[in-house]
Amino acid sequence: MHRVGRWFDRGRASVNASTHSLDSLEESQHLETAMRAVDLVMDDDIKGAEKGLAEGNSSFHKLAKGTLAFMKAALGFEQEFMKEASETLYEAESSASASHSRAQHDSRAFQSTIYERGSEFALCQAEAQIMSAVVGVLNESLTESLRGFYKLRKAYITLDSLVQMEVNFNRARSRGSLSTSRDQSTESLRSSISEKSAPPSSERLEPHSQHQVQPSHPSALRNAEALGATPDSASDDEFHEADETNTATEKYNGRLEVEVESDHAAELDLEIERMNELPPEAMLNRSTTATLGLLTEGPESEVFSNSLDVFIHSGTNLMSGLLALLISIIPPAFSKLLYIVGFRGDRERGIRMLWQASKFSNINGGMASLILFGWYNGLVGFCDIIADVDPSNPDDVEGYPTKRLETLLVEMRKRYPNSNLWVVEEARTAASKRNLDQALSILAAPGKSQLKQIEALHMFEKSLSAMHAHRYKLCADSILACVDLNAWSRALYYYIAGAAHLCFYRHDKTLTSKDRENHAKLAEELFKTAPTKVGKKKMMGRQLPFDIFVVRKISKWEERVSRWNCSFVDAIGVSPLDEMIFLWNGFKKMDEPQLQKSLDNLAWSESTTYWDKEDIDEYAILDILRAVIFRNLRRHEESIDLLKRKLLSQGAHEFRGLNKDDWMAPSAHHEMAVNLWMQRTGYTQQHGAAFPTNPSEQMPPLDLTHDAKLVQEAKHHLEKAKGWDKYELDARLGLKITAALGAVKKWEQKHANALR
Repeated sequence: MHRVGRWFDRGRASVNASTHSLDSLEESQHLETAMRAVDLVMDDDIKGAEKGLAEGNSSFHKLAKGTLAFMKAALGFEQEFMKEASETLYEAESSASASHSRAQHDSRAFQSTIYERGSEFALCQAEAQIMSAVVGVLNESLTESLRGFYKLRKAYITLDSLVQMEVNFNRARSRGSLSTSRDQSTESLRSSISEKSAPPSSERLEPHSQHQVQPSHPSALRNAEALGATPDSASDDEFHEADETNTATEKYNGRLEVEVESDHAAELDLEIERMNELPPEAMLNRSTTATLGLLTEGPESEVFSNSLDVFIHSGTNLMSGLLALLISIIPPAFSKLLYIVGFRGDRERGIRMLWQASKFSNINGGMASLILFGWYNGLVGFCDIIADVDPSNPDDVEGYPTKRLETLLVEMRKRYPNSNLWVVEEARTAASKRNLDQALSILAAPGKSQLKQIEALHMFEKSLSAMHAHRYKLCADSILACVDLNAWSRALYYYIAGAAHLCFYRHDKTLTSKDRENHAKLAEELFKTAPTKVGKKKMMGRQLPFDIFVVRKISKWEERVSRWNCSFVDAIGVSPLDEMIFLWNGFKKMDEPQLQKSLDNLAWSESTTYWDKEDIDEYAILDILRAVIFRNLRRHEESIDLLKRKLLSQGAHEFRGLNKDDWMAPSAHHEMAVNLWMQRTGYTQQHGAAFPTNPSEQMPPLDLTHDAKLVQEAKHHLEKAKGWDKYELDARLGLKITAALGAVKKWEQKHANALR
């Protein structure tokens, strides 16, 4: 009865909402006040944002409140903020649904020349769904994560409708007929976000199909194809998605390849069953028909004379771009989730849409810019094989567009001069140029912020840069400061601090014997504290990867203490700090002296009396770390020889056993691929030497035949790494492998004709 009552209450709320008339002027005012208030978040004025949002109760204000709650949750990964974000975003989603229904039946509501009436609220609902989905994935529950992916699919359908309206408008504008555009998009949203086909369901997803009414109209995409496709535009309008092995036309009828507690199994089956009840029209299993649409139009264009149109366009590009980008980088370990989402990502299109959204001076533009920096300085910076930049194309979205990012960063610092978010991105940009000293100089100022999560982000970035620069005291002090600022992975914080103090004990020759012993005791204390801070926090129903890593490492060293009858610090193997640097790809950010310092630290292990007793996995850790450093020094032959000596011939079975590290062999195949990729003449022409001794030295001529052989061999090693048995931190390496295979595919497509 309670469930039935909620459905009737929802219906009454919708009816009552529709009786309230809202004219377009009032609607625009609500939008502008909400957008102005929430934009203050990007400038670190949280109090100002909250005060401005408290003065309104429109769907725009509720979405803005949800956006603020989402940022707290996404930046801090803390459970209390995730719960708050889920509740606030559910309210925003419900309000947007009611407002959309009202706008469709209210003649006084805003009518755009581009979008169908009520599209602004359709976007609000989609934005709330996507942010709610991300929170769900970050949640400890696998069931909540699956609900999140279900929301992504619904939001995608809505966003595709809005994109198609822009395509139709652009097509009609080129023919001189704006009325055609509006006619072609009629009813397109009703099939995808109306309460008939997709009632707000973020609170609960009842597995009762009798409540779900099948839409009476075809999907927006199919409707647009039927009404707007013309023979001469078919080839131009096709949107090519990234080619994936998973077929989205099939329903997912199995289990995800993740561990699920038995008491959640029945609930999980019901969630998957509900997802599969979506009509076939909702399964966007073929290429979207979007052309460039309005992506060539800037904020100054006459097309965007109305603030509501600006909001819809910038928001659609922000969310569509984010979705396309996120799905394109799902690592192999989670590829089964593509069945549930029901569509595939396209990195190139996603990045292009985010760049478009970043042009607009509102919260959508600010968030798009933040995502772009997160992509380039985070994920792209984390990967080693990325597509080459086309220097002749200023709008090229592949590779790392240095100048374009620098221009955007200057713009963001001007737009939001008080926010530490952009200070962190400025430091990351410096680190990407192998200038860690400059990065630490930028981060030296206190990162105080009204939002604790931003302060924590600032401190964590400082600790990583200090770790990469071998500034052990700064690293330890900064990472321990994160303990009080953020509760996401305290075990990792203590572990890194312990590793930094271990480096003092091992490598600082200026210390007295007493000081060295003090650092040894502190390192042991911090290491042994780390496992006690693991707790029960999970993501997508799985324990956090680094928490598992930390617990296993400490257990491994304690076992060696008993076996070798030695002290705890002497039982520790190859430098755990340099191992952590590798796992964060810090070698990519080091200059030549810093890389040499890491080589010296690694050599210390071979000088101990315990080296001859070491296990096979410790020898492998030393080899892979050295190979990565040699490659970053552009000493490719030494790197390849080291990999071939043993690692590339070792199988997964050799690293099985209690407490053993098992990630080195698949990493070696990835590393071999990186060496081959960097030996291309095309790579050398674009990047030169990492540390040139003779800057005027001529670059070698392009040799595509030579490069093609290297690329094919690199692809072979990537495929081998991709198909490796399950191992610790596989999702982390999986991100690199996914990006690398994408870059290889781009290279093959670009040079296919020349190599025939």
